[in-house]
Amino acid sequence: MRLKPLPHPSTNHHRHHHRTPSSSRITNPSRPSPNPRSRETVQLVHYSATMPKEPEISLAEKTFVLEALKQNLRVDGRGIHSFREIELSFGDDYGFVDVRLGKTRVLARISAEIVKPRSDRPFEGTFTISTEMGPMASPSFEVGRPTDLDHTLSRLLEKSIRRSTALDLESLCIVTGQRVWSLRADLHFLSHDGNLIDTACIATITALAHFRLPVITVSGEDITIHPVTERVPVPLSLLHWPICVTFSFLGEDEDGEVVCVLDATAQEEALREGDMTVTVNKNGEVCQISKSGGVAVEAETLMKCARMAAEKVKGIDKLIATALRDDEVARNKGNLDWLKEGKSENER
Repeated sequence: MRLKPLPHPSTNHHRHHHRTPSSSRITNPSRPSPNPRSRETVQLVHYSATMPKEPEISLAEKTFVLEALKQNLRVDGRGIHSFREIELSFGDDYGFVDVRLGKTRVLARISAEIVKPRSDRPFEGTFTISTEMGPMASPSFEVGRPTDLDHTLSRLLEKSIRRSTALDLESLCIVTGQRVWSLRADLHFLSHDGNLIDTACIATITALAHFRLPVITVSGEDITIHPVTERVPVPLSLLHWPICVTFSFLGEDEDGEVVCVLDATAQEEALREGDMTVTVNKNGEVCQISKSGGVAVEAETLMKCARMAAEKVKGIDKLIATALRDDEVARNKGNLDWLKEGKSENER
């Protein structure tokens, strides 16, 4: 079976066009004109030199933080059940998302290529998640040396997104048993100030919802990939948006109950005695619950956390939907401006 990307039509505005590569790999299809909003360009740098580890928290800091939490107070002024501000921004290409949760920052990028399906899944495409942690995010991370957090994060994202069937893999089928789309989410951690799991999950789901596949045409053994300048790319089929909400357990309050903190900072994570991640969608459907040992927690507390997670996810889901809608409006406006510019030049 041959892949035939269509050539781009020649226009006077070639600087706006994104040419589809001659291979079957599609990386972040873009629109004809850039989003008019200003964007920040991020350069990923890998350090080979040995960097110092993060300093340990002093006894005075530990005592101060824990005593404050007993009184439902936090160093950054939040309530113990409050998220930091979530900021979402998009690149010019579809599927490129920059997520900030306080000082924690994660970039997500979706790419796609046409491959042969697995023999036991001839009707389904594939989806994989790749994480990259390095000294850029934190001195405690080293290039080429995965940490326990890296393994935990990969496992939780796998359970939360892939196993919850958030993405309809059958919709990625092109020709049964012969060709399917293979999607990949690459996560780059730029800054670590706690709660990487929730930030990475938000970034992955937002990037998937933002991504677009190029339109293809199948004729016999030929598959034609149409440039996004000719055919409007199509969104992925997402059945639901699973969102991770992580709770940290830090000692006991004045009533002897476990202090349950939402969206812990790196300082709070260094002091916690246990944690639990609940993945739920806006409909209140729990996709998975994971507790990584530590302090014992009563069943009543776990149920309380699950109900709280369901409420928090409603707001996060709405935030993602609003950001996606605003970005689409900006893109459409940019496309109209590009068409008007082209019409004016042609009339001259």
